[in-house]
Amino acid sequence: MNLQSELNKASLFQNLELLANQVVEGFISGIHKSPFHGFSAEFAEHKIYNTGESTKHIDWKLFAKTDKLYTKRYEEETNLRCHMILDSSASMYYPEVKNLELGDLNKIGFGVLAIAALMNILKRQRDAVGLSVFSDKYDFYSSEKGSERHHQMLLSKLSEISLDTKPAKETDTYTYLHLIAEKIKRRSLIFLFTDMLQTATEDEKLFDALRHLKYNKHEVVLFHLLDTKKEQYFDFENTPKRFLDVETGEHIDLYSENIKEAYNESVSSYFDDLKLKCAQYRIKYVDVDVRGNFSKVLNTYLVERQKFL
Repeated sequence: MNLQSELNKASLFQNLELLANQVVEGFISGIHKSPFHGFSAEFAEHKIYNTGESTKHIDWKLFAKTDKLYTKRYEEETNLRCHMILDSSASMYYPEVKNLELGDLNKIGFGVLAIAALMNILKRQRDAVGLSVFSDKYDFYSSEKGSERHHQMLLSKLSEISLDTKPAKETDTYTYLHLIAEKIKRRSLIFLFTDMLQTATEDEKLFDALRHLKYNKHEVVLFHLLDTKKEQYFDFENTPKRFLDVETGEHIDLYSENIKEAYNESVSSYFDDLKLKCAQYRIKYVDVDVRGNFSKVLNTYLVERQKFL
């Protein structure tokens, strides 16, 4: 059996690692000098070997020439600790997609695949990654680790989340961002994937929870996931439609054109406030249209990694 061929035939989100690899490889091929050479794959200079040190990095070719022991001092010797946070509430499963694939993603699909792609890069760099998932409860937590077993466990959990047919109806972003902030003790690079749509708390309290993520000198990046055409610009056909709130169950029947302008003003005002607060708290804000590609996410990672280290 041709294993690769069978994997390619299978449902993409049931083979998340394969798809994440494809996304990352495609991204890498599009940049001139790849920074993904891997942890300790290139060295900056030699240093004299000291008795008692590991012999793993001795340059034996140089020893043959000089009869002296030197070890290679490598680039990227400082490992990164990275924690991914994913909102898995019902609004994140919008728009409804029957079969998730690279060209047809909803918010949860984009978030899951983006995290898997970032994990792929972190694995190459031998960095540690952790994951938190929240909705109306703290659904999942795993601390930062770098092992292959840990990597596979997180991929399995992400696949499970992406295929969930009965997501939680509500979001308690305020409560669980505070809890997550308390659990991440050591300085980390934190990526938060959410649509920031909730009604449980006032905006100011929600913004305060974002600020809590900055404690312990963490670097925080908010990937704000939206179907921009629908959720920001309310671009629907001007025919009578029923609009249903997937989290509260409330609905309203109307023509989209009748409220389009007022809706856009209200939503844009909230997003502007969110961007302003992120700037005040020194949180990197990245608006993401889930109908777009992953270059924005991966490029942001490269920039933030350099700042963190």
